Amino acid sequence: MATGRLKVLDPDRCVGCQLCMFACQRRTGQAGLAKTAIHIRSRGGLSRGLTVIVCRACEDPPCLSVCPTGALIKRRGGGVVLASKKCIGCGFCQEVCPLKAIFWDEETQKPVICMHCGYCAEYCPHRVIVLEEAA
Repeated sequence: MATGRLKVLDPDRCVGCQLCMFACQRRTGQAGLAKTAIHIRSRGGLSRGLTVIVCRACEDPPCLSVCPTGALIKRRGGGVVLASKKCIGCGFCQEVCPLKAIFWDEETQKPVICMHCGYCAEYCPHRVIVLEEAA
């Protein structure tokens, strides 16, 4: 299992091209941008810019402690990995994430959580995000 973690270097560089989202969608094989583990959102209009919403690989993830079935497994390097077969779709993980970086797949009724593969960072033309080796 990879130990790298995504780091948002400078959200002010984000131009909203969504190439990171397309890369994530391609990497996971999911149909549609709604099922990606990274999202770009407006901070409140063009003058305020955009923000990158992605799991930051918490060392002590709050989502882990609220999962009633053990479907979230602590990931070496921070964050969690989803054991999809154990997930009952309660949504507690999404509710407790302080960054709102756990997205929801309406079709499967399960969370979409970044696996920190770094594929999205390879496609970011402005180096907004990078994959760094976790300690």
